[in-house]
Amino acid sequence: MTTPHSYVSPIPVRKAHLGDALASEWTKIRSLRSTMWTLGVMVLLMLGVGLAVAAIVSSSNAPTENESALGLGFFGVLLGSICVITLGVLTIASEYGTGMIRTTLTACPSRARVLTAKAIVFFLLVFTITTVTATLVGLAQVAMVANAAEPTSGQWLRATVGVGLFMAELGLLALAVGAVVRHSAGAITIMIGVLLLPLVAAMFMFSESLAKVQEWLLDYAIPSQLIALYAGRSAMGQSGPSGWDPVWILLVITAAAGAGAYALLNSRDV
Repeated sequence: MTTPHSYVSPIPVRKAHLGDALASEWTKIRSLRSTMWTLGVMVLLMLGVGLAVAAIVSSSNAPTENESALGLGFFGVLLGSICVITLGVLTIASEYGTGMIRTTLTACPSRARVLTAKAIVFFLLVFTITTVTATLVGLAQVAMVANAAEPTSGQWLRATVGVGLFMAELGLLALAVGAVVRHSAGAITIMIGVLLLPLVAAMFMFSESLAKVQEWLLDYAIPSQLIALYAGRSAMGQSGPSGWDPVWILLVITAAAGAGAYALLNSRDV
């Protein structure tokens, strides 16, 4: 029984769920110009740099009989990773900068649901675009470098699906850092440091006492792991990750950063 003058909405009311948050985050990410620019530049870098390197190798007549041409895609993917990092940070940190996060959390008070929806939408978008682009680049490179070794099915899978997973995980790591730092420029700077600093630092470790540290940094720096993913063996030829190891290593790091982001998101004020 309703009280006098009470209003009953004719629209059925139901509890919000993760699907609603996913729809909201998909609308936001595809509406932002930053998404178009960052992913568009990433695709151009992967295609442009990848095809340019393949053309140079093909015209130089360098001996490549023992190596697959798929590894040439590394250069474009490494540059494109900067775009993925940028978008990952902006996916959440930009909302803190504009104050939009207050509206988001008012519409969906469950902070864990918001972060989960952002992570799922971002991961699927980056994984799909990166995998498709890497496949197109790989097909073109194999066709252009005729004297290279024929890629195996395992090499094809790592150079397409593996690269897509690696890039999407790297973007999720950036999203987690953005959720922790809550400042776009600061989080992007941290992620650029994570991407490049270990490799640069290792180059200047000339002391014998730092030899082990240098070797570890050279093995596990993100560019080295990307090389290992393409080549199927450690980038340094000795210890270090090989095959699919880089994907699992980055997954563990991203999961740890994500757990920290969830904990801080629930304990902080907006």
